[in-house]
Amino acid sequence: MQLRKAVFAGNWYPGDAAGCEREIKTFLEEGKQRPDGDRSFIGGIVPHAGWYFSGSIACNVLHWLQDEEPVDVVIIFGMHLHSGSPSYIMAEGAWETPFGPIEIEQTMAGELAKQFSFRIETADNFTQDNTIELQLPFVKYFFKDAKLIPMGVPPNKKTIEIGRAVADISTRLGRRVKVIGSTDLTHYGNNYGFVVKGRGPAAIDWVRNENDRRVIDAMLAMDPDSVISEALENQNACCGGAAAAAIAAAKQLGAQKAQSIAYATSYDKSPGDSFVGYVGIVF
Repeated sequence: MQLRKAVFAGNWYPGDAAGCEREIKTFLEEGKQRPDGDRSFIGGIVPHAGWYFSGSIACNVLHWLQDEEPVDVVIIFGMHLHSGSPSYIMAEGAWETPFGPIEIEQTMAGELAKQFSFRIETADNFTQDNTIELQLPFVKYFFKDAKLIPMGVPPNKKTIEIGRAVADISTRLGRRVKVIGSTDLTHYGNNYGFVVKGRGPAAIDWVRNENDRRVIDAMLAMDPDSVISEALENQNACCGGAAAAAIAAAKQLGAQKAQSIAYATSYDKSPGDSFVGYVGIVF
């Protein structure tokens, strides 16, 4: 089986299993309170910065997706794409993590590739992108035997169709799945060419309480069209398509309610004029 190498291990997150486990245990201490009692969650939204900045949020979203029933497949939507970009999928092989490889779910991936136009990635030919890889140690740790479908989806209407098709195909094939949308929020400051509110406390407050809030509210309303619109109009989600696809899939699988479990910015860890927002949501 061809193995796609982890390219961010040892830099954006620990490169060995022991180091990852130490970080994960610390993250779990930071997120002990379970959202909404004992209900089971179908999916969620995670950030994808280096673990130092947003690993705790992503880890706890994946943790809260665990329940008593085994999971067959974890589907992760991600990649930094614009509205006219193609969609991407890895349809066979496996992806390396410090805890061991995660095998691709070939049957589901193959059906999706027949139904939609994807650019097929392989273990040797792929776009280097952090949005999916940063989640994989968490996936392998919490869902040891689950297979993976990683997809890059742009912010457009076709992506919402892909999300719904993921739900329909998994139901028809009898696969129990969890769906993840990987996106950071507003990228503010000179580093990102986005300084509409100047610098200083007023800019930080605007990002936290207005710009990020708008797209978070759309996510909590489970409105994939509004998520995409917000991302395109207000630059408050770098992977709006990924979030929209996860929401569309989760709704098709029966999710009726979303809940935010954490919000932060990189400013909290490293104050400066350029910073990024992060949210963790379960549904």
